[in-house]
Amino acid sequence: MEYGRHRRRKRAVHRLAHNEAVNDLATPLSAFAALLTPAGRALLDEVRGTEPARELAVATRLRRAHPAELVSAALGQERLRQRAVAKFGAEDAGRMFFTPNGVEQSTRASVAAYRAGRFRELGVTSVADLCCGIGGDAIALARAGVRVLAVDRDPLTVAVARANAEALGIGELVEVREADVADVDTSAYDALFVDPGRRGGRGRIFDPEAYSPPLSWAVGAAMKAPLAALKIAPGVPHEAIPGEAGAEWISDGGDVKEAVLWFGAEPGGGSVRATLLPGPRVLVGRGLPDPQVRSVGRYLYEPDGAVIRAHLVAEVAEEVGGGLVDETIAYVTGDELRANSFASAYEITDQLPFGVKKLKAVLRERGVGVLTVKKRGSAVEPEELRKKMKLSGPHSATVFLTRVAGAPTMLIGQPVRCAPRDGSS
Repeated sequence: MEYGRHRRRKRAVHRLAHNEAVNDLATPLSAFAALLTPAGRALLDEVRGTEPARELAVATRLRRAHPAELVSAALGQERLRQRAVAKFGAEDAGRMFFTPNGVEQSTRASVAAYRAGRFRELGVTSVADLCCGIGGDAIALARAGVRVLAVDRDPLTVAVARANAEALGIGELVEVREADVADVDTSAYDALFVDPGRRGGRGRIFDPEAYSPPLSWAVGAAMKAPLAALKIAPGVPHEAIPGEAGAEWISDGGDVKEAVLWFGAEPGGGSVRATLLPGPRVLVGRGLPDPQVRSVGRYLYEPDGAVIRAHLVAEVAEEVGGGLVDETIAYVTGDELRANSFASAYEITDQLPFGVKKLKAVLRERGVGVLTVKKRGSAVEPEELRKKMKLSGPHSATVFLTRVAGAPTMLIGQPVRCAPRDGSS
């Protein structure tokens, strides 16, 4: 589907425009409300740090003095808080409240903080956060000094988001409202942020028009706002991106986390960028043609996943003076070691046709006891290959299972470090 200004098809607005309007916590809203009472908070403190193996014993003991529903709710929150540490850090996760969908779908705190900072750089002082979920982005915006209207339709999710704002001391900056996003007037806010639900009863949703709300609705709302950002799945097809939007792919610690469509952030739109956290390190597309394919040189460069998703491998190839090992593979090769902030570098020692016996012999000869297996364009499972190697020795190596000029190939080497260039391009 095209989302351009002149060819947008009309679609009915789905009334279920929110982050999964289901009571996805195995606790009724009344039990969650009980957790916010002094007795409920005392119980949460008592179950803090409970290991999964001890839950049954702890529950049995606590149910002698507390309602079974409240005990289950407290233990459920403790499990979710432990899961949330990876996204929110131990300090915040230990004070916040969650639902299972909320933990799964919420933005990692580092990514949310980066985006909130970009809103501030663009002069934004107030944001309407539609499909706010448990409030992860609203928290980051408020901590950046931005006033937030956080909207979701599910009553439990709204109660959790409101409790989180209060628990983190930002309640004065965050208004949480239970409503269908299609009914909310956002004209009083500087900017719009929409994070559509991308999970259904059968797992992840890959069709942007099956988001809740659909991408077409979110784009229409963004086009009416002075400034807007839409969070979408990083695997979104580039042809589904409206020409008016700037597209940004974000990774954190090497893992691609999301894509964001920005409206009104720059004249005309249409820009493409990859942002790597921590940093941020920002690579902006320059509209370069695809790199040429060349023979494998001394060095191999592995672009960050956000760079690959953003289709900016050509920019990396130009900066390191290299080309592709294969026209369909996002590995860049070159003869010189050049500093680059957007790709990891490896010195290649061997180039071999794919073969398990040959690889095993080479690794044994080199005394390799630790092997990192990377693949791109290969059906081989790294863990299965590693088991077949029966490694032993004091040395380490990295093997790339890939294609070189169309042929299945193994490239063996070692990571190399060099001082990165300036953090943006």
